[in-house]
Amino acid sequence: MKLTIIAGARPNFMKIAPIIHSIQKYNKIQNSIEYRLIHTGQHYDKNMSDTFFAELNIPMPNANLGVGGGTQAEQTAGIMIEFEKELIQNPTDLVIVVGDVTSTMACSIVAKKLNTKVAHIEAGIRSWDLTMPEEINRMVTDSLADYFFTTTEIANENLRHFGAKEEQIYFVGNVMIDTLLANINRFCKPDVFDKLNLKEKEYIMLTMHRPGNVDEAEKLKALMSEIVNNVQGLPIIFPIHPRTAKIFTDLGIRADNLHIVEPMGYLEFNYMVKHSKSVITDSGGITEETTVMGIPCITLRDNTERPETCTVGTNELIGTNPNAIKPALEKLFSGNWKKGGIPELWDGKTSDRIIEKLIEIL
Repeated sequence: MKLTIIAGARPNFMKIAPIIHSIQKYNKIQNSIEYRLIHTGQHYDKNMSDTFFAELNIPMPNANLGVGGGTQAEQTAGIMIEFEKELIQNPTDLVIVVGDVTSTMACSIVAKKLNTKVAHIEAGIRSWDLTMPEEINRMVTDSLADYFFTTTEIANENLRHFGAKEEQIYFVGNVMIDTLLANINRFCKPDVFDKLNLKEKEYIMLTMHRPGNVDEAEKLKALMSEIVNNVQGLPIIFPIHPRTAKIFTDLGIRADNLHIVEPMGYLEFNYMVKHSKSVITDSGGITEETTVMGIPCITLRDNTERPETCTVGTNELIGTNPNAIKPALEKLFSGNWKKGGIPELWDGKTSDRIIEKLIEIL
């Protein structure tokens, strides 16, 4: 059985790592799965991609398409052109795509045009917000994929409404959590922890990168003001996304308790999350990790493709109005934040279930 596994951006690496580890484990017994790992180069900053291969014990890619940056259309076109060459030169039984980045959609289109089957891991999640590029990527990918591996029953239902057949849907759990649980004892304290004299549960982790939050100067300034002024003086650690850094610098936002740091590797970032009092974010994947680690999470979005992090987990969706930040932080500091639980099959064994199913299918 030949597989081609696609990775393009930071969220992908945490999702492909356990898949590769499960293949390696299976091959020690049967040695019947060949795979090629393709890095599209969608993320090209070293801290956003290369370090993940070493940290998560993933072999270096068989090919790096080197697409780099550009507009959504430029990236999509670049990935499609280069991946078509790759797939023609190296035919496969199945292309595996994960998540919802541009590489996921672009490689799915190429594979189907070359009559190659596609499996989508983390299929069926929906925010229903078409202003998000990721939502378009999800919908296009799920309209083309042959096999759907899902994280929750909610995703299963979304796929059924979308027209997927029952025999195409496999509820297996969450590969992101496989990576989290496999590495939780390897989390690494970054230098910034001691440099800033941080203490357990006495600082806030912050991430923001969505255009609706960071591209409008007044909106970003208002959000930051509300966060800074309502954390009771606790340090705020903000590993800044490259696209946010320039905007932030131009605005000259500063505060004594606000610490802007470089993007962190996976093991360092999750060490910081695990030991924080709370995370404030507009990410989707981080809300899954905080749910499993039991860390209160405040999400600056009007919608989420991961509702289980709110209904079961520790996440609360408060919207993008800066006025919602103060009440959320008051709830946090009063000790009234919900405890949360862990969604079904988020148990660290998802990738093994995926490989078992693929062997059955192919």
